[in-house]
Amino acid sequence: MASSAKRRAVGLGENPEDSENSSDDNPEEGEDSGEEDSEASEEEINEEVIVDFEAHAIADSNFNGIKKLLQQLFLKAHVNTSEITDVIIQQNHIGSVIKQAEVPDDSDDEDPNEVFGFITMLNLTERKGVQCVEEVKELIVDQCEKNAAHSVTEQLEQVLGDPSKAVGLLLSERFINVPPQIALPLHKQLQEELAEAQRTNMPSGRCHYCLMISKTCKEVTKSIPARGGAPKEEYMFVNAEEEFFYEQAIVKFHYSVQEEADSCLSGRWSFDDVPMKPFRTVMLIPTDRMPAIMDKLKEYLTV
Repeated sequence: MASSAKRRAVGLGENPEDSENSSDDNPEEGEDSGEEDSEASEEEINEEVIVDFEAHAIADSNFNGIKKLLQQLFLKAHVNTSEITDVIIQQNHIGSVIKQAEVPDDSDDEDPNEVFGFITMLNLTERKGVQCVEEVKELIVDQCEKNAAHSVTEQLEQVLGDPSKAVGLLLSERFINVPPQIALPLHKQLQEELAEAQRTNMPSGRCHYCLMISKTCKEVTKSIPARGGAPKEEYMFVNAEEEFFYEQAIVKFHYSVQEEADSCLSGRWSFDDVPMKPFRTVMLIPTDRMPAIMDKLKEYLTV
């Protein structure tokens, strides 16, 4: 299946590949002293590389890129990421992948098919019985039982078990270096696609609830409240815009993945070099609250 460039979402960001390595040495600076080379190298490392991104229709060639991002989300959980990726590709009328807008023909390091991120919505209710879907639901319910009140688990199970009100799994994953501003056009496009699917009576568009699993981190601060008590705990969202979804959620809980991840974000990035504990935050949002969330996205992410 060929991937057609829809050019429906464009953003700017730091190239993840370039951020790991310094730029090529400048020939004109090759004869400078070692100290000057060191200073130049430091300047190169701190230099921001501006990259244009654009969204494309999801295609077969995106399999490895999407699976890799799903593996960063689910880590060692018993979830078949290959099967989920296949389902995402089969449902290519919903969702997008993020790619670099232009890759030079003579570039040896850049892959024109590299996926920097993707977004989609999978109707879990419609796909009841599909192995990977049941694994995702089992993971979420199991973690809810371990990390939330019994009443929260009951509410979650009731929603997931009600065939009359479908639940959609919203997946929005991207490289750390891709800026949050790109989330606005991607979410707008996704909502338009879901509305069209609903208009044409396709199952993918008939979701009453949106389920999300977000990558979050937590630092336990050393400051104690004035009147005593435990240190304040705050969860930070790796995809910053997902905090707006959290505000509208009717079910929400966190679970630790510290034993499954080598670092908070499986990358070099951290909050001001403060050690962070990796978590996953599960949210269940009624889809009728999406307009309020989109208003927040527009307010904070409009460039």
